[in-house]
Amino acid sequence: MKACVVVFPGSNCDRDVARILAAVTGKAPHMAWHGDTVLPKCDLVVLPGGFSYGDYLRSGAMAAHSPIMRAVIEHARAGGAVLGICNGFQILTEAGLLPGALMRNASLRYVCRDVTLSVERTDTIFTRAYGNGEPITIPVAHKDGCYFADEATLDRLDGEGLVAFRYHGAGSNPNGSRRDIAGIYAEGLRILGMMPHPERLADPALGGTDGAKLFNSLFAAFR
Repeated sequence: MKACVVVFPGSNCDRDVARILAAVTGKAPHMAWHGDTVLPKCDLVVLPGGFSYGDYLRSGAMAAHSPIMRAVIEHARAGGAVLGICNGFQILTEAGLLPGALMRNASLRYVCRDVTLSVERTDTIFTRAYGNGEPITIPVAHKDGCYFADEATLDRLDGEGLVAFRYHGAGSNPNGSRRDIAGIYAEGLRILGMMPHPERLADPALGGTDGAKLFNSLFAAFR
């Protein structure tokens, strides 16, 4: 699997993602700078977590218009896989590659803790290593993580099986996201945006490996 991680000013999870991708694939991913205008030939592009452009204007809004995003959009439209984690999810919605928006947490506070998720389907390139409905533990770390969309969009996401993960169990929703949505797919199931950070719980040294299954799923899909 050939992977590329995009680095924006303010990204702070790019090296975490690169480390797990290197561990899974056996080779370091290409690190693309936000000012680049082309991507190398790759199977997967990752937009990592952080605070791109300092979260000025609106989280992900400025990054969505950076030069590299033209290439990311072309990659996605050609059928390439894209994974947006936390700030990356925000960027994907701002770029129009995913519907809805990420708003300020209902508590109006930054939230950083482990949460329990349910895996909504296991027939995608991102989730084939999980069990259907399997509860998994993944950390969150965000202030603008409340997923919002209108009722028609929410109904479509549910009806077309485009919800990837939900916050699972009473009190598990850390941000007030509609319908407990923690991650969604675009049509075609090749683009995934999620607020929790799988790269932060992908090694026994970090206290768990539930996040590693997502990267193992991708490796199996492209191997």
